[in-house]
Amino acid sequence: MTAVFRRLILLAAGNRFVSGFVRRYGMRLGASRFISGETLDAAVPAIRRLNDAGLKANTTLLGEGLHDTAAVQRVADAYAGILDRIAAERLTCNVALKLTHLGLNLGEDVAYGHLARLLRHAATHGNCIRIDMEESARVNATLRIYRRARADGFDNVGTVLQSYLYRAGDDLTALLPLAPNLRLVKGAYLEPPEIAYPKKADVDRNYVTLAERMLQSCGYSAIATHDERIIEHVIAFANTKGIGNDRFEFQMLYGIRPQLQLDLVRHGYRVLVAAPFGPEWYPFFMRRLAERPANVLFVLRNLVRG
Repeated sequence: MTAVFRRLILLAAGNRFVSGFVRRYGMRLGASRFISGETLDAAVPAIRRLNDAGLKANTTLLGEGLHDTAAVQRVADAYAGILDRIAAERLTCNVALKLTHLGLNLGEDVAYGHLARLLRHAATHGNCIRIDMEESARVNATLRIYRRARADGFDNVGTVLQSYLYRAGDDLTALLPLAPNLRLVKGAYLEPPEIAYPKKADVDRNYVTLAERMLQSCGYSAIATHDERIIEHVIAFANTKGIGNDRFEFQMLYGIRPQLQLDLVRHGYRVLVAAPFGPEWYPFFMRRLAERPANVLFVLRNLVRG
């Protein structure tokens, strides 16, 4: 049922009527729960509140799939400004970005050129950038660009693996010689069963397998999940294997399970909260709805109250 629900939400996301309605009323109905603001000025206080509570953060200028050179340049310039603002505000916050937002649709060299510039800029602030993973058709290009950045000497870069893809285990094996900084997620795009596990139980099982391998072999592991059973398993596994808390962190989304985030911090674990911002929040919001039925119920309650 979860898989069917998720598929229906992601299919609805492309419907013109649904898109128009959600873009018009979504912020009032609940989108504001999942993003830190529509502007950087709005996001900064939200990120500071996270830091004040003992939580790390990352931020993303929401958007993807650009095909226009000038628009891509504006995004790259905006990210440079975001890195400057993070430093000026002394926030404990790094940047996560999508390569199709940096021009991947215009060619890998275009995206890499902007990424390399931003990695150099981030390094001047002692900061880092994580390359987010997009749909399966982008995985090869994303991993090639990550490898290229590492080969060019950039150590302040990480990327992402998605446990719903059959290939994720092989990708991890290929990356391990780099002692990578990896975030592990389940995956939020609509993928065919030829490419991705259709059943949640299989996705979860693969997630745990990959998490165990990462904890034992990666330079640094970001365990991105709100699933308490998986979190408890990771903690028990790390304790059994003598893996220190400095080797991994838990990552969660802004507005989801905030009390769990704080509880983990109180128990001595590192927790990073993804706090994206920007006016192009619609695709991000719809993927959040698809991930958990509880998110849809939250929106429906707001609709009834409104």
